[in-house]
Amino acid sequence: MTPAMTREQAEELLYLEALLIDTGRFDEWIDLFTADVEFWMPAWRDEVTLTDDPDRELSLIYYRGRRNLEDRVMRLTSGLSTASSPLPRVVHQVTNVLLTDAGDGYAEVCAAFNCHRHDVRMNRSDCFFGRYEYRLVISDGRWRIARKKITLLNDTIPTVVDINAV
Repeated sequence: MTPAMTREQAEELLYLEALLIDTGRFDEWIDLFTADVEFWMPAWRDEVTLTDDPDRELSLIYYRGRRNLEDRVMRLTSGLSTASSPLPRVVHQVTNVLLTDAGDGYAEVCAAFNCHRHDVRMNRSDCFFGRYEYRLVISDGRWRIARKKITLLNDTIPTVVDINAV
């Protein structure tokens, strides 16, 4: 039996994820996820309702499986994508971390976030904010992210939003 995750452990994992993405340590960031991770940012159906089926409805971001996240990171960092070269400067602030459920080898966690992004090419700064919902599990002897749902609350996106800005 695995001891239940504590809120402090949840905070540490979420803060680490933010630091790794902020500092461009993408290999370490990818390693935080399970092989079958679901990474999802639903779209807003209307002013008050999110889409709820990524297979049948529009999503702002949707990746099923770590391999798909790895592909996205490769495109982001290859230098071949003019939209992401150079990468914007980002800083994530993760707050209000709450453990909503925890049991043998799993935890459900929610948090609030904001991400400040500066695009050096356009000399433009943006701030994105919203909520995270995570499912964390023990995998290979440590806590990893099995599901990350991002609810972007200010979804009028001025240019392009990518995995490193939410």
